[in-house]
Amino acid sequence: MEYGTLLGDSFEYTKECLVGKWMKWILLIICSIIFPLIYGYAMRIYKGATPAPELENWGGLFIDGIKLLIVGIVYFIPVFIVAFLVVGGSALSGIAGGDVAALGAMGIGMLVLVVLTIIIALIVPIAYIRFARMESFGEAFNFGAIFEHIGKIGWIDYIIAILIMGIVLGIIQFILMLIPILGQLLLFILMPAFIIFAARYMTLVYDNAA
Repeated sequence: MEYGTLLGDSFEYTKECLVGKWMKWILLIICSIIFPLIYGYAMRIYKGATPAPELENWGGLFIDGIKLLIVGIVYFIPVFIVAFLVVGGSALSGIAGGDVAALGAMGIGMLVLVVLTIIIALIVPIAYIRFARMESFGEAFNFGAIFEHIGKIGWIDYIIAILIMGIVLGIIQFILMLIPILGQLLLFILMPAFIIFAARYMTLVYDNAA
């Protein structure tokens, strides 16, 4: 997998979508605030739209965004449950057995929580794209097909691709956070760019299946 090509294509895709199209950029910022709309826009990118889709059929955007949001919430329900159990269990252990027991329970619980979060974070991008392309909640949770598709991409290649995207976006956002006031404003303005870049990047990764 050519990671540089993925980054370059995603950058150009995002640039073509936003640069010089200031009204569209402003509307996408508004979509980021009314977040189901930006989820719906990401769905259109997941479907493989090239160049970046125009903003139209706002009702459809909102409905698609709600659907994608539901998929994400369902996937992360186990994380919420484990997090609740870790906090609640640690509190009970502290009351019943003292600080050592509480720390031990929290440590084990946090390890389980981290592992579970990583596993789900690896599955969700493929689930999103399958849902967008097949328009079926069942396909979003077809774990056999999801794991098979990741296998065709290559598990190592897939994980590296996600790490690279996370590092690139993380560094940019971290640098902006270091700039007082202006950095926060730029983060807000660039939010659509980050979402479009990530959606395009993961779409390309998905289409890299052998």
